[in-house]
Amino acid sequence: MKEAYQLTKEELAEQYGSLSGHTGKEAEQLLQICGENKIEDSNRKGVIVIFLEQFKDMLVIILIAAAIVSMISENIESSIVIFAVIILNAILGTIQYVRAQKSLDSLKDLSSPRAKVIRNGCVEEIESKRIVPGDLLLLEAGDMVAADGRIIENYSIMVDESSLTGESTPVEKEDIVITGEKTPGDRINMVFSGSLVIYGRAYVMVTATGMKTEMGKIAFLMSNTGDRKTPLQKSLDDFSKKLALLILVISGIVFTLRLVQGEPLLESIMFAVALAVAAIPEALASIVTIVQSMGTRKMVADKAKDIWVATSDGKSGLRVGNLFR
Repeated sequence: MKEAYQLTKEELAEQYGSLSGHTGKEAEQLLQICGENKIEDSNRKGVIVIFLEQFKDMLVIILIAAAIVSMISENIESSIVIFAVIILNAILGTIQYVRAQKSLDSLKDLSSPRAKVIRNGCVEEIESKRIVPGDLLLLEAGDMVAADGRIIENYSIMVDESSLTGESTPVEKEDIVITGEKTPGDRINMVFSGSLVIYGRAYVMVTATGMKTEMGKIAFLMSNTGDRKTPLQKSLDDFSKKLALLILVISGIVFTLRLVQGEPLLESIMFAVALAVAAIPEALASIVTIVQSMGTRKMVADKAKDIWVATSDGKSGLRVGNLFR
């Protein structure tokens, strides 16, 4: 079966529908069949998983051990207080994590462009997620390409595809039929989701949406790779381990000194446990999550009006104002 870039206009019309675009009714029917034009996040964690992950921190593990020691020594009140703090901290961390996810989703919605399509013979501006295969897009300078498509009519359009191919210079597109197998970067009669129209305009027939786009295929491959921690997560983990080790060493020294002074074993243990509990910053992870959540929510509230885009040399950049306005 031929790829979209290898088809003639007649073959495109036969495979995807009329070259003049869909009617509103046809588009709605196709939307139900093909689904929305958006990249799915298959690695999204459930609330229960997020809640349980709050107990993986080394400092929290020490607190749990302290609570168990208190319970064994029949100091039930202390155990209840420690477990209550741990659970409340986990609940708070989960809530802030979910809020941060929602804030990031809002940023994605802001960055998701609206698109101009030909529906019922007229130009309409719709949400990009409602685009379906066979839609006829009108692309003009400054537009973000919302789906993969084949150029039907070309008026000197040039597209920045650096987000997909890494090519730093804009690509001049042509309305031709390409033979043979070509990589996305060599398909000069196609435009791809996530790229930016730099110059000219064109009419484009949508050939792929959502996870079937080239960008969607990349997202799928990335979702099937192992999770990697961010530099901030690595720094927090390293800090937690060092702090936990320091607390254990100090508590051990205090425990030993009290035994040397002739204090009862149980009282020495409880004193060392109390010292460890007092020294541990239980809400460290939650505070970091809250600060990050506040940052993303502020970006959403401000509609991320100013974005700093680095240039190819990585040493300078360009400030793009009112990008989502």
